[in-house]
Amino acid sequence: MRTILGIDLGTSSVKGMLLDAERGIIACAATEYAVEIPAAGYAEQNPEMWWNAVLRTLGKLKEKNPLAMGSITAVGLSGQMHGLVMVDDKGKAVRPAIIWLDQRSWVQTKQIADCMSEKEMGEIFHNRVFTGYAFPSLLWVRDNEPDNYDKTASIMLPKDYIRMKLTGEIGTDASDASSSCLMDERRREWAWDIIDRFHLRREIFPDIHEAWEISGQITADCAGETGLRRDIPVVYGCGDQPAQGLGNGQIKEGDVICNIGTGGQISAYSAADRYDPKLRLQTFCHAVNRGYTVFGATLCAGMSMKWAKNQILQLDSYEQANEMAGEIAPGCTGLLYLPYLCGERTPLMNSNVSGAFWGLKLCHDRRHMVRAVMEGVIYSLKDSLQIFAENQIPASKVIASGGGANSPVWLKMQADIFELPVVTSVLSEQACLGACLVAGIGTGIFASAEDACGRFTGIEERIYEPDWKNACQYREMYAKYREVSDMISANNN
Repeated sequence: MRTILGIDLGTSSVKGMLLDAERGIIACAATEYAVEIPAAGYAEQNPEMWWNAVLRTLGKLKEKNPLAMGSITAVGLSGQMHGLVMVDDKGKAVRPAIIWLDQRSWVQTKQIADCMSEKEMGEIFHNRVFTGYAFPSLLWVRDNEPDNYDKTASIMLPKDYIRMKLTGEIGTDASDASSSCLMDERRREWAWDIIDRFHLRREIFPDIHEAWEISGQITADCAGETGLRRDIPVVYGCGDQPAQGLGNGQIKEGDVICNIGTGGQISAYSAADRYDPKLRLQTFCHAVNRGYTVFGATLCAGMSMKWAKNQILQLDSYEQANEMAGEIAPGCTGLLYLPYLCGERTPLMNSNVSGAFWGLKLCHDRRHMVRAVMEGVIYSLKDSLQIFAENQIPASKVIASGGGANSPVWLKMQADIFELPVVTSVLSEQACLGACLVAGIGTGIFASAEDACGRFTGIEERIYEPDWKNACQYREMYAKYREVSDMISANNN
């Protein structure tokens, strides 16, 4: 038996998957953790907390699957993108990681915008620089914590820290490096001219590789901590967005993934290097075939539901939320929710904008509010689909992924609001699966990405088709949503 271990380092938890290379998924396990908010607008996590969560997750897998753990022949990783990890010359983190939700670097983001034209950003980064990306976060540390900056021997992205703990090797891959907004995406190498322009130290930037390349092997120290065998090959791995795509079988143009996790994304695969000239979308390197992933992002998707459930409506469970939402007709009798609790990315790219309930009346109750939250998240994701159409990025169906794919109510909303068929994958934990597939490709277990996806990815038989009566109602509400969004954004620049 050949087993592949996939590790997915998320924002809220780390997940592990054991994949039998012939028969499919053996087991999954997870360990949750929190985001630290030491000050308003800050979002941090301790890299050692990640590693301890990995150790607990591997322990859970080993307890119930000792034979599979003993037959691991390859390890792959995926992880939350954009964040900044800084380590010293001994590989120890010099400060907590600044993750993608962080908004502290708005001054540095403005400095970047003042020094680079939008056209130059597009040509080099293919993206607008946003708070929470490694580039402005690194400038913030240099400006505000010079001692930590001086102690830094290398920067990396979150999942790279876990791979360093596994192999002792420092490096990153093109998909994660491109999400830092310090990489020349066309050349798939660091944007050295920009690094020099902002007087950043060249020596702290690690080598960039492709996701499937082998980084190193499990070290003796790691084997002692984890129980993994020494010398198992570990590939560089990739960001969670391309891993989600791979785990959903998205390796050709036309299939669009709607992922509703902590954040939300609408993504498409592109074989060509292309980006939105207005920089409302984000384009990053893909994990396979030297392709690209083009997507729009909503910062607070599942997080909006968690916030509404726990802090506003104080509901007992997500099942209760879904039941309540199902009792209310589409459109919520005019109630809108704008999910800008942490600023917003696509299409606003505005870290200052605030969320809102709009149109509240005496007829509304908790049921309307929970449904409005669900609809508002989908309206925000529809913004990205609209921009896809402007850029001739095809969308023939939507593959729903993440926690949002567990709710039939939310799936039906997606079909009606997107006006496209919505399907779900036969397997869950797609980012973890993507990490396994990248490892299998890199170690020769699978002949290609097409071979890997052909073996393990597939779509459920049930299709959520648009209801055109609902779709007409939602068109009117979406138009109102856009009107309110533009107004709120204009007042929060």
